[in-house]
Amino acid sequence: MIRHLEKKANPVDKVRTVGSLPVSVIIPVRNEAHNLPRCLAALHGIDDIYVIDSQSTDESIEIARTNGVKAVQFHYQGGWPKKRQWAMETLPFRYDWVLLLDADEILTPELAEEIRQAIRDSRFDGYYISLRISFLGRMLRHGEASFWKLSLFRRVKGHYECRLKDQDSSMADMEVHEHVLVDGSTAKLKNPLIHYNVESLSRYIQKHDQYSNWESRVWLNGKGNTEELRPALFGTQAQRRRWIKQRFLEIPGSPVVFFLYKYFFRMGFLDGVPGLIYCGFQGIQFFHIKAKIYELRSAKD
Repeated sequence: MIRHLEKKANPVDKVRTVGSLPVSVIIPVRNEAHNLPRCLAALHGIDDIYVIDSQSTDESIEIARTNGVKAVQFHYQGGWPKKRQWAMETLPFRYDWVLLLDADEILTPELAEEIRQAIRDSRFDGYYISLRISFLGRMLRHGEASFWKLSLFRRVKGHYECRLKDQDSSMADMEVHEHVLVDGSTAKLKNPLIHYNVESLSRYIQKHDQYSNWESRVWLNGKGNTEELRPALFGTQAQRRRWIKQRFLEIPGSPVVFFLYKYFFRMGFLDGVPGLIYCGFQGIQFFHIKAKIYELRSAKD
C-alpha cells in the first residue's frame, strides 16, 4: 500500500504580510537563520529594512539578502554604543520613524495597521508595544511574561540609555535590558508583537548566560540605574520591574523568592509546564546574577 505523505507546513507559509509601511526597521541578528525567515516574511511590503549582523556562522546573511533587505555587519569592540544604538546613529534610514524588532518577533497586520495610523498623530514621538511570548509552544499569559517595549519612535527623538560603559563581548553586543528613551510624548498601542521562542532551550540558556554577565556588572554595588530611568514602584512598567529586581537582590535566598513571586503571586502556574519552566529559568537567571556579583566582589578582595 502506498502512503500519501502530506507536506509538512512551513511556519513561514502561515505568516500574514503587512504591506507597505513608512517606517525603517532594525533587526539585530547573530545566528538567527531559524527565526529570520518568519520575521522577514511578515514584513513583506516594507521597503526599508536593515538586518544588523554580528558575524553569523549560519545562513542569516544569505536569508536577509535573498529577501531583498539590507544586511550590515556590526563589529563590537566593547564599550558603548552597542548594536541597536550604533545602527540608530549610523545608518541612512529612509523614514522618520524607526521600528525595532528582534528576529524571533512577528509584526502582525493588525499591529501594522495601528502603526500606520499612529505615526500620523503629531502629538506623539514614540509608542510602547506589548510583547506576547510563545514559549515551548504555548502563549504565556501569566508570570509577568508579557511586557511593554518602546519599539516605535521618531529616530531624531529616541535613544538607548547607557547603564554600563565598561562592557565587553562576554556580555552580548546588543542592548539587553537597556530601554529606549524618547524626548517627547509617548503612548501605548493596543495590538502586540508576537515573540516566538522556537529555539532550543540550550540556545536560550547560552544567551542568558551572557545576559547575566552584563546584569551582574550593572547591579554590582547596587548601581544598576540611570538618572533617565530610575527605579520606581509606581512608575512605568520598566521602572517598576527595575525597582522589584533591585529589592529582590537585597533579599537572602532571592532566586527562590523570585521564582515563587513569578510562579504563584503572578500566577505563572496557569501556563502549565511551559509556565513552570519559564518561571524556573527566571529564578535560575536571578541566581546566576547574584553568584556572578559575588564572584566579581571576591576578585576585588
